[in-house]
Amino acid sequence: MMKRAFDIIFSLVGLVLLFPLLVIVALLIKCDSQGPVFFKQERMGRGFRPFWIYKFRTMRQASNGFPLTVGGDPRITRVGRLLRKTKIDELPQLFNVLKGEMTFVGPRPEVRQFVELFRDDYEEILKMRPGITDIASLKYQNEADILGRFQNPEKEYLRLILPDKTRLAKEYLKRASFFFDLVLILKTLSKLFGKLDRK
Repeated sequence: MMKRAFDIIFSLVGLVLLFPLLVIVALLIKCDSQGPVFFKQERMGRGFRPFWIYKFRTMRQASNGFPLTVGGDPRITRVGRLLRKTKIDELPQLFNVLKGEMTFVGPRPEVRQFVELFRDDYEEILKMRPGITDIASLKYQNEADILGRFQNPEKEYLRLILPDKTRLAKEYLKRASFFFDLVLILKTLSKLFGKLDRK
């Protein structure tokens, strides 16, 4: 109950305070390339209920069915590169949090095809709402760059990264508490502002 109240209050506050930034980003996206402002993709939520996750669009064209984006992808726009580096492209997920499809801290939601491949793991993981950040998000904050080093990114994602993400998601479930959520939020903000300082 406390977690959901926190989600509602702070997603509303965030959307209100960040509204000018959201408008500016939307205008930059429209000026930079043709297409919609928002990108949406089906992800699996709590209890295996699918939902649409929202992000700012960072690519020139719709996905060709490949659910991963690797570093140096030529479809990424100029504005999109900045949005990805600063994680501003993730801000529309505040709407997902407000709607109750996501929470601030919880296992990152995956696409249906990957969840089905690891269904036994997700039977446990999807007992709670997926989140904007978690332990795996902190470890794999440069996931696109990591995947860009492989000849077959999807194969290596399924072989190396996703199994580790499911392990970390289960670790979060064991340690989940309001205090631990606050710790992860602060770590996420610290890493984000650390990136900005290096620019």
